[in-house]
Amino acid sequence: MTTRQVEHEIVIDAPADAVYRLIAEVANWPRIFPPTIYVDHLERGDGEERIRIWATANGQAKNWTSRRTLDPQERRIGFRQEVSAPPVAAMGGAWIVEPLSGTRSRVRLLHDYRAVDDDPEGLRWIDEAVDRNSRSELEALKTNVELAHAAEELTFSFEDTVRIAGSAKDAYDFVNEADLWAERLPHVASVRFSEDTPGLQSLEMDTRAKDGSTHTTKSYRVTFPHHRIAYKQVTLPALMTLHTGYWTFEENEEGTTASSQHTVTLNTDNIARILGPGATVADAREYVRNALSTNSRATLGHARDHAESRRS
Repeated sequence: MTTRQVEHEIVIDAPADAVYRLIAEVANWPRIFPPTIYVDHLERGDGEERIRIWATANGQAKNWTSRRTLDPQERRIGFRQEVSAPPVAAMGGAWIVEPLSGTRSRVRLLHDYRAVDDDPEGLRWIDEAVDRNSRSELEALKTNVELAHAAEELTFSFEDTVRIAGSAKDAYDFVNEADLWAERLPHVASVRFSEDTPGLQSLEMDTRAKDGSTHTTKSYRVTFPHHRIAYKQVTLPALMTLHTGYWTFEENEEGTTASSQHTVTLNTDNIARILGPGATVADAREYVRNALSTNSRATLGHARDHAESRRS
C-alpha cells in the first residue's frame, strides 16, 4: 500500500496560543476555511473528540468522520478519518503551531493518506485536493487571525423565528424540498437542486429583490431530519464575503418553533459601489440584514402555512 506524506506551512502574525485556539474550535471552521460546509461534534472527551465534517474537494461535496486528539501544551492537534470518502482509503495528519516570537507563529499542516486499491488516478485526485485545500485553509487561517479585530465589526449573526400550529416535520419538509421553491416561494425565480448523497444538497437559485432585479447564489446544505438544515453559501452577493446559517425546527405540545439563523461577513470593498459613496459599514449591515431577513421570514411564513394546512 502506498502512503503519501505531505506538509504545508504558513507564517501568521498572531500569537501561537491564539492560533491554536482558533483551529481547536471546529464549530467556527465554516467561517474560517472556504472548503468547510459544516462540522458537527459526535463525541467530546478530555483531549479527544469525534467530529463529522462536510466539505468540498475539487468542487465536489464530501463528508467524513474524524477522531481528533488535542494537546494545548504542545499546540498540536492530531486527526484521523474514521470512514473516508472514496477515492480516499485512509487519511490522517496533524496541525502543529510553533511560536516564532510573542506575536508571530508558524502553522504546519501534515497529511498522510492512501487511495482506494492504490489506484494512481485516485491518488492523483487526492494529491490535488489535499494541496488545494491545505493552501486554502492555511491562507484563510492567516487572513482570519490577522484580521480578527476588523472582523468583529464586519461579522455578525441574527435570527428570525415564527411559531407554527403544526408539526416540525411538515415545516422541515417545506424547507428541505428546495427543488420546489420556484413554485412555492414568490421571491425565488428559478432553482437548480441536487442531492446525490442523502442529506448533502447543492442548491443554486435566482432570487428576486424588491426592485425586481435577480441575483444568483449557490449553497451546500447538510440536513438533519426533522430538526435542522445547515448551509454555507459558496456563490455570494456582492456585499458579503461569508454567509453561513441554519434552519431549526423544535416541536412541543403547543406546536413548532421554526427559526432561520444567519452569520455574515461584509465585503467592504463593494459597499460604495452597491450602496453609494457615502455608505457606511452600519448601512451595509442594515441592508444585508433586511434583505436576508425579508427572504427568511417569507420562507418561514410559507413553511408555516404549509405545515398548518397539512395539520387541518
